[in-house]
Amino acid sequence: MRFEIMRLDDVDGTAVDSTVVDAASVTRMVQQAAAIGQRIYIRPAVAPAS
Repeated sequence: MRFEIMRLDDVDGTAVDSTVVDAASVTRMVQQAAAIGQRIYIRPAVAPAS
């Protein structure tokens, strides 16, 4: 399964950028964000329409 992780603006909470990662990478991304106090939003990635 793949997840979209969006980095959020510290002031208003809007998405600044996003990346799609596999499930194995989510923990690492969360730990990195926590280490620097970064706000993130995680949701399942939408599969492209075929």
